[in-house]
Amino acid sequence: MLPNDPIMLMSVVNTKLRDIYPSLERLCDDLDISEKELTDKLSAAGFTYDPEQNQFK
Repeated sequence: MLPNDPIMLMSVVNTKLRDIYPSLERLCDDLDISEKELTDKLSAAGFTYDPEQNQFK
């Protein structure tokens, strides 16, 4: 389960992207969450996904 707090969510997602998943698409598929839902939650807190670095900033 992913945290609701956007700062914690960004931290958990970036850790998973760094250590386990080669792309946001693979992470979302495995966690059964839509990319739009995840990126919307994080963009509301000011974070955007950088596909080249495979992380939210």
